[in-house]
Amino acid sequence: MLNFQIQSDSDTPASKQLFAQIQFAIASGQYPPGHRLPSTRQLAMITGLHRNTISKVYQQLEENGLVASIAGSGIYVKIHERENINHSDSPIVNSVNAIKDSLDRILELGCSVEQIKELFLEEIDWRISCCDRVIVTVPKRDISAGEIMQQELCNSFSMEIELIELEKLSQILEKINFGTLVTNRYFIQEVLAIVPPNSFRVIPVDIYDYKKELEMIKALPSQACLGIVSLSEGTLNIASSIVNSQRGDDLLVLTASVGDRDRLKAVIRAAHTVIAGYTSYDAVKAEIIAMREDLIRMPEVIRTDSYISEKSINLLKRELGLGNRQFI
Repeated sequence: MLNFQIQSDSDTPASKQLFAQIQFAIASGQYPPGHRLPSTRQLAMITGLHRNTISKVYQQLEENGLVASIAGSGIYVKIHERENINHSDSPIVNSVNAIKDSLDRILELGCSVEQIKELFLEEIDWRISCCDRVIVTVPKRDISAGEIMQQELCNSFSMEIELIELEKLSQILEKINFGTLVTNRYFIQEVLAIVPPNSFRVIPVDIYDYKKELEMIKALPSQACLGIVSLSEGTLNIASSIVNSQRGDDLLVLTASVGDRDRLKAVIRAAHTVIAGYTSYDAVKAEIIAMREDLIRMPEVIRTDSYISEKSINLLKRELGLGNRQFI
C-alpha cells in the first residue's frame, strides 16, 4: 500500500491532494489495472480524513473512468475492454513497463521524483480537462460530413458533441481554454494550422472502410446502374472516384445528396442498387415508398454500417475516458 500523505497546512484541499496521489499511482502503474484500492476505512486510518471525504474522491475517480466499483468487493483500477493483465504480452502490462522505463529515463535526465509526479499530474489534468468539451470541426464546404460525424458520435457516446465550422474555429478557441477537437483525417492539416500548439487536443478519425460494400460493387453485373446517396458531397465525390477506379465505364454511377430531392428521385428511378449512408437510409426508403407507383422496378437499397471506422470510435472512447460508460 502506498504511503499517502495529506498536508493539512496546504492551500490545496485535502480531497484534491488525495485524488491527485491516487491518480498518479494509477497513471504511473503503481496501481495497475485490476488492483484493489484500499478501503475507505484503511485510507481514513492512513490519512486522517473522514470516510465520507474518501468516498467522494473514489466517486470522482470512477466518474473519470479510472476505477470501477464492484458491489460487495471494493474499488478496482479500471480494466478496459480487451485488456488482459494476466499475460506479459498484454497491452496493459506493456504499458506499465513502458511507464516504468520512461520514469527511469526521465530520472536519468536529472528530474526528481517530485518533478516527474508534477509532470504526470499536469498531463493527466490537461487531458481530463480536454474531455469536458468535444467539438467536431470540418470546413464549411463539407459541413454535411461534420453533421454525420456529430450524429454518429452522439449516438455512440451518448454525450453532447458540438459541431463548428472550421472557418469559425479561431473565434471559439479564443473563448475556451480546453477541449478536444475531432475532425475527419482529410482535414487534419487545416485544423492543425488553426489550433495553437500545446492547447487543444486534436484527434483525427478515419472513415469506415466500406469493405463489405466494395465487395458487393465488384459483384454487380456489367452495365448495371449504381446509386450512391449521402448527406456529404465530399463523401459522394470520394465514393464515386473509388467505384470508378474499381469498375470504370463498366458500371454507371449516379450520386445524390439526400437534401436534393429531384436528384434523389432521378437516382431511384435509374439505379438497380442504391447504397445509402446510415444517416440517409430512412430518407431514401421513404422516397421510394412515395414513388412506388411510378417505378418500373424497386431498387435494392443497402445501408452502410457507419461513417467513422470502428477503430477510430474505440480510439476516441479511450482518449475521452469513456471506457466505463454504456454506449447505445
